[in-house]
Amino acid sequence: MIVVDTNVIAYLVLRNEHSALADSVLETDPIWAASKPWRSEMRNVLALYVRQAVLILEDAIGGMNKAIHLIADNEYDVESSRVLELAHSSACTVYDCEFVYVAEKPIVPLVTSDKKLLAAFPSIAVSMADFVKCA
Repeated sequence: MIVVDTNVIAYLVLRNEHSALADSVLETDPIWAASKPWRSEMRNVLALYVRQAVLILEDAIGGMNKAIHLIADNEYDVESSRVLELAHSSACTVYDCEFVYVAEKPIVPLVTSDKKLLAAFPSIAVSMADFVKCA
């Protein structure tokens, strides 16, 4: 099992230049986990793509359903005090620190493309390319 942030989920669902790497991450470890707010973040990304006419609404709905199926029963609540501590010590967003929290318990990789997360949490956060390369 690995923890993935919303960007990685979006790369898998919304085909772009990062999608092949997201596919490789999924092939390397098909059990993906996330903090519960990933759904709201993903819906926001999809809504933005619809507003920008990059996607039609039906494709956005289908993408969300694919993402929900992918994460399935691996959505986790977080402890607010720990997330706030992580955000305070790192200057990362609370949303991003929720993914770090999930990766801390148990210690599993947090696969991300977020440069702030990669810099702030090098013992937990790993880039998609490094994850695939080291697996």
